[in-house]
Amino acid sequence: MTQEELDALLESGTDIDNINEEDVDIEDENEEIDENLSEENEDAIMPPPADDDHKVVAQLDEVTKESELKASEVLEIISNMSEEFELLFNLLDEMVEFLNHQKEIFEKLHNKFPDIKTFKNELDLIEDKINKINEVLQKRDEISMRVMSVFEIMQYQDIHRQKIERVINIMRALIKYMNKLFEGKISDEERVGSAHYIPGDNKEVVSDEDIEEILKQLGV
Repeated sequence: MTQEELDALLESGTDIDNINEEDVDIEDENEEIDENLSEENEDAIMPPPADDDHKVVAQLDEVTKESELKASEVLEIISNMSEEFELLFNLLDEMVEFLNHQKEIFEKLHNKFPDIKTFKNELDLIEDKINKINEVLQKRDEISMRVMSVFEIMQYQDIHRQKIERVINIMRALIKYMNKLFEGKISDEERVGSAHYIPGDNKEVVSDEDIEEILKQLGV
């Protein structure tokens, strides 16, 4: 606080003692917030334990395996649907062929007996059915194109799966490289343990219990 601000407070008659108490309360609140943030940051920095639920490569392997399995199931379903559509369209083609044959018969009957309305009505009914079936058959090419688009989309999904597998292989190669790079001539059983505290360290001494707790959190 500057001298000008202090003079202004004195002239205004404000109780300075209350202001100081409020400042202390605000400082205490800020310190508490800082401590909470510090604890949250420490929790965020702490790596997850190395158990089955946090093994990255194993989880990616499961993703690729399930992805390949589900993709195969989808492709099989689409393939079966395509075959069923083709059978349906073939049946409709046969129906159109039959109705055209019936149409020729009733055209001859109608031409020979124009006064009989039944022949004319049946002829109109057959023509209407033929037109409706032809409208359905016109969707054949559109349905085939949509089925092919699904196959293309599934191919992209397979490409993404292959990319994940490549990432897994790179990660495994890096792990093997790092293990080889830090490999020593002395086995871990024969290696001398390091001191928990060395003169000149500025940090607090870490106890055996703290180390065991950290190893337990890491799943070691």
